[in-house]
Amino acid sequence: MAILVTPETKVLVQGITGSFGARHARLSLEYGTSVVAGVTPGKGGQMFDGKVPIFDTVAEAVKETGATASAVFVPPAFAADAILEGVDAGLDLVVCITEGIPVNDMVKVKRAMEGRKTRLIGPNCPGIVTPGDGKDSHGGCRIGIAPGYIHRKGHIGVVSRSGTLTYEAVWQLTCRGVGQSTCVGIGGDPVNGTSHLDVLKMFNDDPDTHGIILIGEIGGSAEEEAAEWVRQHCKKPVAGFIAGATAPPGRRMGHAGAIVSGGKGTAKAKIEAFKAAGIGVAETPSEMADTLLRMM
Repeated sequence: MAILVTPETKVLVQGITGSFGARHARLSLEYGTSVVAGVTPGKGGQMFDGKVPIFDTVAEAVKETGATASAVFVPPAFAADAILEGVDAGLDLVVCITEGIPVNDMVKVKRAMEGRKTRLIGPNCPGIVTPGDGKDSHGGCRIGIAPGYIHRKGHIGVVSRSGTLTYEAVWQLTCRGVGQSTCVGIGGDPVNGTSHLDVLKMFNDDPDTHGIILIGEIGGSAEEEAAEWVRQHCKKPVAGFIAGATAPPGRRMGHAGAIVSGGKGTAKAKIEAFKAAGIGVAETPSEMADTLLRMM
């Protein structure tokens, strides 16, 4: 099994004719992802690389192809509308890669999504990968910008606010001959769709996931909330890393949500919460995989 996406998931790409969306649509197709449609208003009826039909709207694409998930590669000014178009079309999953969406736009998106079935990953995230059974784990499902070739099919779930640290954890596991069930980059914006806690609960319920790597960073309280849930409910070994231990208070570091303000959201507090919950804490990024494997 896996969580959220499988090799059978049918994916559409919003913004498939832009340079960034086109590049990653091709990489997903090369990985074996079932990319069944693209969406660019005004370009309906065209074909992407002679393989993938392009539609003017998400609703049309869903009706014609049966797509259930989308990747959003739309400029920041239009990304909120792109997300809500996927919600209105009844998609199960929208993965928003776009960086720099105004916080006010995302607040409106979150409110509009209340009570709807669509799950949002992101924005400002690397996306999600469920490795497949093929050579180099091709034939899986890659939605977003993660390098597919570093993944290997297996039983470790990875969830992270940081894209590059997601890739680092995955590559460490793969180099040790340990595969992944699903890898989820939730993004580092202060207002996002899916939290560490949401993904942890799914991994905990997934019989194909035997251990979890949880990567957080300074800012907010999401990691502490996830740690408390792990302490009370998680049945599987969890190893973690918190980025930003040397960040100065009041200065944004990297992601929009990576800022220590009012004495809250510090790396020290998050690390202490991890340790209190029985999460194995890696002192440096290079120790993430080994920390989990020692626990297992």
